[in-house]
Amino acid sequence: MHAEVKAEPAPINLDQRPIADSHAGNLPPLDSGREGATPGRAAPTTTQGEARTVTGFAALVYGALSYGAFLVTFLYAVGFVADLWVPKTIDSGFAGSIGGALAVDLGLLTLFALQHSVMARPAFKRRWTRIVPRYAERSTYVLASSLVLALIFWQWRPLPGLVWSLDGPPADLLWGLYCLGWGLVLASSFLISHAHLFGLQQVYRHHRGRQPQAPPFQVNGLYRHVRHPIMVGFIIAFWSAPQMSWGRLLFAAASTAYILLALRFEEHDLASHFGVRYREYRKRVPMLVPRLVGLTRVRGPASSRDT
Repeated sequence: MHAEVKAEPAPINLDQRPIADSHAGNLPPLDSGREGATPGRAAPTTTQGEARTVTGFAALVYGALSYGAFLVTFLYAVGFVADLWVPKTIDSGFAGSIGGALAVDLGLLTLFALQHSVMARPAFKRRWTRIVPRYAERSTYVLASSLVLALIFWQWRPLPGLVWSLDGPPADLLWGLYCLGWGLVLASSFLISHAHLFGLQQVYRHHRGRQPQAPPFQVNGLYRHVRHPIMVGFIIAFWSAPQMSWGRLLFAAASTAYILLALRFEEHDLASHFGVRYREYRKRVPMLVPRLVGLTRVRGPASSRDT
């Protein structure tokens, strides 16, 4: 559930959508032997060029591995939440006492919320990128999110009993909505910048010896009707359950509450970065529930900066 970021906003960032990195402007120009050195600076020596090639390739491999971890956890999550296909699901495994299961599950969800939100905040990034190179920051975020999700899949404790159980056409409808929700998550990431959202663009540009390039603010497709379609997809998938166990109800309710809270922080960051343009967009377009009458029309794409 990687945070949704809008350029629109990735992540955010489940949303962190790929908003422009506020630190990109502080990066020094990257020389490239193929493109020539920056005027006023000495051309890189052979040793420097070789070192840059090695670090660029290492960054590319690291970004690819982080993206691979995302793909594995994303696909596993589809089966985990549905209680199908994968070895360990939301309703399987050792349960123990109800109190113990609640404590473990809520602790796991809290850990994910803290990791997912804290690492997405600009103040944290400013400190974190003193340790991790800026071009690898997003890939590190994606990898950390994937590892925490894997921990949830591994240690989740089921809660016995059913809240509801449906068969026939109602169940078929909910299965259809479940698939639609996950499809919406994936499709919406491509409406902004999928490669930037998951850190691939950043490591690739570093590998090619190019400066980082943040995606512009865009209003495409579903983003004309809701500001966070990735999060809409997650919510639909979590609640579309023909058989709703108490464990899945806990997961859906806690995840939805986190999404609603996290979006407040993300929208604050987006308004700070994109300024008046995003605030006007926020006034016109609903956050999660589209208007059924007179669907909102917003012009796009727009410039990434207005201040």
